[in-house]
Amino acid sequence: MSGHSKWATTKRHKAAVDAKRGKLFSLLSKEIALAVRSGGKDPEFNPRLRTVIFKAKTANMPADNIKKAIQKGTGEIPGVSIEELIYEGYAPGGIGVIVEATTDNKNRTTSEVRSVFTKWGGNLAGAGALAFHFQRLGQFLIARDKVSEDRLIEIVLAVGAEDVKSEEEYYEVLCPISAYDEVAQALQKADVETTSSEIVYYPNSLIPVSEQETAQKILRLLDRLDELDDVKNVYSNGDIPDEWAEEEA
Repeated sequence: MSGHSKWATTKRHKAAVDAKRGKLFSLLSKEIALAVRSGGKDPEFNPRLRTVIFKAKTANMPADNIKKAIQKGTGEIPGVSIEELIYEGYAPGGIGVIVEATTDNKNRTTSEVRSVFTKWGGNLAGAGALAFHFQRLGQFLIARDKVSEDRLIEIVLAVGAEDVKSEEEYYEVLCPISAYDEVAQALQKADVETTSSEIVYYPNSLIPVSEQETAQKILRLLDRLDELDDVKNVYSNGDIPDEWAEEEA
């Protein structure tokens, strides 16, 4: 993956730099409530909740917002039912796309996602269509000026990370889901600041995009999906040259 920007190859990554902070906080609030509902309100005994709270604090989400999200998860504050949804489909050129969403209205979200695929030259596929093209992994992105490569490898391999990739501007740490919490804590204890840290759909291999016009269509589709209020993450297995991706950014 060397030489290709992280957001063009694995996902349109905006969580850490999204200017639409209202959307970001809303998505984090839903994630916190879902984590509480599935594993309880004590972060010490709920790794998923602990991770989401860490992400929320990293994004400078106000403590009161975090508290209210936890209370919604426990039912102390009444709220609507939140669902996690996964959509699979194809962008122009046969590029695989996976969309993660959290919503209080499945019909609305499905309609919006389907509309974007249709309008921008893609199509939705059935559940499991891309199961063999992606795997679930923990992913940490760390700016190169935050830590040396040798030190980073020492920290993360000791707690279960599988790989450390060195890119031009950042390091990418990959780990099994089972080791995600330990890797996150190890980085935090070592005072290594992450640009992002989350469980992702990681492509098993990348499909080269050789025509700039096709690349532009793919990137526009991914951007339109990412702009939907209920969409949390968008992933693809398209291998788009940096210069084309940057022109569309």
